[in-house]
Formats: sequence, structure tokens, C-alpha cells
Amino acid sequence: MVASVTPSKDAGPILSVRKASKAFGINRALNAVSLDVAAGEMVALIGPSGSGKSTLLRAITGLTPLDAGEGEISVFGRRTQASGRVTAEARQARAGIGFIFQQFNLVGRLSLYTNVALGSLGRIGFWRGLFGRWPAETRTLAMQALARVGIADAAGQRANTLSGGQQQRGAIARALVQRARMVLADEPVASLDPVSARRVMDILRDLNRDDGMTVLVTLHQVDYALRYCDRVVALRAGEIRYDGPASGLSRERLLDIYGPEFEDAYWQGAMA
Repeated sequence: MVASVTPSKDAGPILSVRKASKAFGINRALNAVSLDVAAGEMVALIGPSGSGKSTLLRAITGLTPLDAGEGEISVFGRRTQASGRVTAEARQARAGIGFIFQQFNLVGRLSLYTNVALGSLGRIGFWRGLFGRWPAETRTLAMQALARVGIADAAGQRANTLSGGQQQRGAIARALVQRARMVLADEPVASLDPVSARRVMDILRDLNRDDGMTVLVTLHQVDYALRYCDRVVALRAGEIRYDGPASGLSRERLLDIYGPEFEDAYWQGAMA
């Protein structure tokens, strides 16, 4: 079995964001955003396009540096960003974060199995992985992870021959081999058909509930956020407009978040 993650209820937040700001030219993607996520939570990030959701996820991993100022980010108790700089501790923290991209981010010419096994590079070393010299532990974990997400029979196929849903499940399997403690999923179902999208969301929810894995997922489909996540954080124009239980997202709150177009955002998922 793939090793599970046991959250500590007494520990501090697994993720802490304080006064995070980021501008791209004249466009402010994040404006003094503060957020705590506890171990074992499954949190949906929602909001209209350009609200700062993806920028926030990339800042958490250190892929996008914050603007200089008071902004700080800590992951697993390690300060990863401060004073507009990504710290030396970011690399260590990143080893425990599985990042699921909208466009799958698999190497198309490599087999699905190899893509999943690449999740172990942080433990076995780059050169060993480059030549496919996978230790027995990696081989076992890779096949267990593929079985966990339901695509073990496709292990030998090149990644670019797989469907979008299969590739996204492969990306989740890679995070399992990585032994990620937290998964950041950036619009993981935006490019998928409704059946594949629900399958991917079911897997993320199972990892959260059964393995205690912390999941932070950005979604355009409000219906999916309500269905799969107990907590919802809503951004608009780089600021948090709502942070609370999914049950608290009333029509009035959605209007404040999305404007008059909110019904399109909601029914996109509900009618799928």
C-alpha cells in the first residue's frame, strides 16, 4: 500500500500565508492575502479568472516570488518566502508538495510508469532516475500508486497516447510516489470531460479522507467546490472575499464573488 499521511491535530497550520502580495505590472494578482490551512483539510479556491488563485498556489511552492514587503509564506513549519525572496528552505518544503497542473505536466514520450516513478527523484537522485535504475521500492510504489488511481493497466503506454483523464490520474499517482504531504491542484479538471472530472475529484477526496492528505484545489466549477470540499476560500481581484464552510456560500455571497455572471460559473459544474 502507498504510505498514508497522518495529520497531527495538535500541530500548527501545515500552510500559513501572511499578507502575501504580488503584482504583474499594473495588475495586482494578490493583495495582502492571509490564509491558514490545517493538516488534513480539503480546501477549494474559487473565484473568477484573474482573481489570483493560480498565483497563490505558485507562490506557496516558491515558483512565483512575492513582492517585497511584509508578505511571508510557511509550509510544514518552514518559512519559504519572506521579504520578497524565496528562501533556502523552499526546496525542502517543495519535496513534500505534489503539484497537479491543469495540463497534466507529464513527459509525453515517456511511459506512464516512468512518469509516475519520477516522483521518487528527490529520494533516489537525478542520475539514477535518468537511466531508469529504479530501486525496488520505487517500482513497488509506482505500481501501487497506478493501481490506486485505477490505471495500472496503462503503465507501459506512452503518456501522450493517454486520455486527459488518464494523464491527470497519472499526475496524482506521481504525487503519491513522491510521498507528498500536501497536494496543490491548479484547475485539475478544467480540461476534462464531466465523467473524467468527477473521477479525478473522487480520487482527491479519497486521498484526503482515507489518507489524511491535505488538498488545496482551485476550481472554476462552484458546484464541484460545494460537492467535494468542506471549506471554500473565494478570491476576487486578489483579495479574499469569503473563507468558511461550503454551506455558507449563499447566492448573495456568490454574487459578491463573481458578479452577475455567477450563475454561469455555478451551472457549468451542476449541468455537467
